[in-house]
Amino acid sequence: MRVHSTRRLRTLRTASLGVVGLAGFLVAWQLVPTLGLINPQYLPYVTDVLARLAEEFVDLAFWRRLGSTMTSWAIGLAVATSAAVVLGTIVGLVPVLRRATHTMVEFLRPIPSVALIPLAVLMFGIQPQAALVIIVYASFWQVFVQVIYGVADVDAVARDTARSFGLTRREQLSHLVLPTALPYLMTGLRLAAAVALILAITAEMVIGNPGLGRMIELSRSSGDAVGLYALVVVTGLLGLLVNLVFRFVERRALSWHQSVRGEEAR
Repeated sequence: MRVHSTRRLRTLRTASLGVVGLAGFLVAWQLVPTLGLINPQYLPYVTDVLARLAEEFVDLAFWRRLGSTMTSWAIGLAVATSAAVVLGTIVGLVPVLRRATHTMVEFLRPIPSVALIPLAVLMFGIQPQAALVIIVYASFWQVFVQVIYGVADVDAVARDTARSFGLTRREQLSHLVLPTALPYLMTGLRLAAAVALILAITAEMVIGNPGLGRMIELSRSSGDAVGLYALVVVTGLLGLLVNLVFRFVERRALSWHQSVRGEEAR
């Protein structure tokens, strides 16, 4: 009982500090243009931005564009994760493949995804598929590398023990490889979710597909600073929501793992 009370008190204290920090940020934002430190033309009042947000939230067109962005994000993340898990597991289980692909992975992984936008446009034109190519490419490496590390981290003694007990390859995958690689996979998935959201919005800004990125670019080109900042706030809230959701999923999936159990015990 005392442990639950302490944990609840700690959660409440953390949430309270977060609210105080957010309130301080909003007050500082309001004061900067009010005091003339920055021209309101370039940094609008926070009250104006919040008012515009309220208008956007009751606009069906806004929700349709938000849905377009999140659809591209979800499809790209799902395709990248599926491919990365399959390929990462195969490469991680075969040491020869791991050594043979190391140089290629280290060459391809650092390539900025936005640099591939012209190529994607040449291949698919101004279509959602062009954005998906960028999202999948950027997200794939986040999961792929983590899966390789996770699969390769299987303890040699445990692997030999599993073989001595006559476990089949499927049983070794489910009872040995998967539990070892799952923490790495969840970390990669959480990172990939954030990267996929960034690239989904960036691709819409550059390519011009319907979505939040397109709305941001239109606000910028028309000089609508209030609308621009309101949409930037929306993207920040989306990023926060995605991170919280995947943190929750990670803690649920790894409730048995010592890292999560150690956090809960503190």
